[in-house]
Amino acid sequence: FLPSYLIHSLSGEDRSASTSPSGSPSPSRNECSITPLTPSPSPVRSQQTQPRVACPFSVVVAIDFGTTSSGYAFSFTEDPETIHMMRRWEGGDPGVANQKSPTCLLLTPDLRFHSFGFAARDSYHDLDPEEARHWLYFDKFKMKIHSTSDLTMETELESVSGRRVRAIEVFAHALRFFREHALKEVKDQSFSVLEGNEVRWVITVPAVWRQPAKQFMREAAYLAGLMTPDSPEQLLIALEPEAASIYCRKLRLHQVIDLSQPPLTNGLDVDGSRPFDSSFRQAREQLRRARHSRTFLVESGTGELWSEMQTGDRYIVADCGGGTVDLTVHQIEQPQGTLKELYKASGGPYGAVGVDLAFEAMLCQIFGADFIESFKAKRPAAWVDLTIAFEARKRTAAPGRANSLNISLPFSFIDFYKRHRGQSVETALRKSNMNFIKWSSQGMLRLSAEAMNELFQPTINNIIKHIENLMQKEEVKGVRFLFLVGGFAESPMLQRAAQNALGRNCRIIIPHDVGLTILKGAVLFGLDPTVVRVRRCPLTYGVGVLNRFVEGRHPRDKLLIKDGREWCTDILDRFVSVDQSVALGEVVRRSYTPARMGQRKIIINIYCSDTDDITYITNPGVRKCGAITLDLLESGAVAASAGDNDKGSVFERREIRTTMQFGDTEIKVTAVDVATGRLVRASIDFLSN
Repeated sequence: FLPSYLIHSLSGEDRSASTSPSGSPSPSRNECSITPLTPSPSPVRSQQTQPRVACPFSVVVAIDFGTTSSGYAFSFTEDPETIHMMRRWEGGDPGVANQKSPTCLLLTPDLRFHSFGFAARDSYHDLDPEEARHWLYFDKFKMKIHSTSDLTMETELESVSGRRVRAIEVFAHALRFFREHALKEVKDQSFSVLEGNEVRWVITVPAVWRQPAKQFMREAAYLAGLMTPDSPEQLLIALEPEAASIYCRKLRLHQVIDLSQPPLTNGLDVDGSRPFDSSFRQAREQLRRARHSRTFLVESGTGELWSEMQTGDRYIVADCGGGTVDLTVHQIEQPQGTLKELYKASGGPYGAVGVDLAFEAMLCQIFGADFIESFKAKRPAAWVDLTIAFEARKRTAAPGRANSLNISLPFSFIDFYKRHRGQSVETALRKSNMNFIKWSSQGMLRLSAEAMNELFQPTINNIIKHIENLMQKEEVKGVRFLFLVGGFAESPMLQRAAQNALGRNCRIIIPHDVGLTILKGAVLFGLDPTVVRVRRCPLTYGVGVLNRFVEGRHPRDKLLIKDGREWCTDILDRFVSVDQSVALGEVVRRSYTPARMGQRKIIINIYCSDTDDITYITNPGVRKCGAITLDLLESGAVAASAGDNDKGSVFERREIRTTMQFGDTEIKVTAVDVATGRLVRASIDFLSN
């Protein structure tokens, strides 16, 4: 499914004798010079789907690569009910319990890796301001992959100081760091010598990411040395809300907080008896104790929570992370406990970073956007300090809070503003007419509860609106449970908003270790990737083909006359449709034939669309998104020599049978030369547009 994915030959009884017109139309239209040999309107279950075999790996290592924080966990395949969390990180922020590390990377001026996580942040902070301008510090860089529409291997990231470097290298540095730490820890706990190919790696990505972004993570993993392109099956891409859903199946009742009580007033129950956040304090205390033990046990079957569910019950998992909010709708299939996706993954860039951006916009309003940009460029380390100070206060924001929050302004900010503008920070605040932000004589910004609320509101409103819209969909109506997971789900501000808006429609469940839910689920997914049995296609995929021209049905501008025959060009041959259910192991088969003697490669462009209401690849909203390459060299030698003896007749009939899988987290392709029975090297590429 990626460059160098060697494939296995299909079974013999699957061969078809169909043929297609050989030759290709004029070069200007060579995009759709293929006619389908064996149309198959919908996916079929693959004959080759083997019964599950023993896991060939000794250990599964999952990396939760988040926008704001990242971490890893692992489990030995002979003891799959025990998940080991990574060692606690040195450093950290006051008042913030850390089981993960900030997603920050520091490179030296000559682009070599220096440090990751807290170490990167602290080292950057300690640099001389003049020196810091030459170093490359990256944080929250995962969002760039989400927001780039034309992602390629050459896409660049900008460091805090403004220097640019290829994004793939930044991601590879981070993954290499995790690889070294994780392998060292696994070896410390393993009784036998571990070979590189005994490790199965799992990397998490948002479910709303498109194929190019998933392939980008895979290429970064190859570059980081997690495995080689020759053994792609060693890496699984896990979808974040899906991983959370897999873990939530295992929950016991004492491991969750149920928010589905009557709405609260002023931080108390309606009768004024119970403070709103007492259950959260209790949960945090349990979490604090759990940190001393880094080993988590999971149920071998499904947890108690599911005993309340009848077969067919639906639930939503809302993964509220740093960068994105990702929603998935699942149905649990009893008694086997497998999962079925009911509606295509949805979401958007409504993560906790939105609150940070609102804070930055507020600073621009007070001090001027030009000053903030200048400060970021000239004093990058001090800017990072300011964002860290805000992050720590952001986590303490709660709906019932009456007192103001203090945010320390770095001395260099106060000094730089005075020199830049010729007036004090205090004067700027007074002139801004922002009544709910005051200046403290101790050098701090005092944000009233109202000000903090305004920073959270736009992001939280987006999340709630998105969940409400999803609940209106026919396939999702009657949802009984909503699981809130991800780092942002720890925020009492979001919890209260969800409870007020959605608590009457369904039970809202928050796992205690909400920030680690995805990481644990990713380990479980690595141990058994077949647990999600049915997925929904996020897009319509297909290729452009020629069909017989039918007068009256096809427009004249699509007419192509070749060898005396009339063809209609640009017709979309659908592989799968948007929101179509595709089960694991179901495949789409197509046969293609080379257009001319001695052809070494067949390149087939793939098109996609957000809707299914399309006939031609030229319709609005249809875009070219990737290409399948069939490398004919390996089996070509046989066909060519046969062709010499038989005046090319074998070559004329040559059929390449292509099999595509859409039911997995990544699209995969395999191919075989029907005439010789030999495999054809097949790859699918979404990054080279």
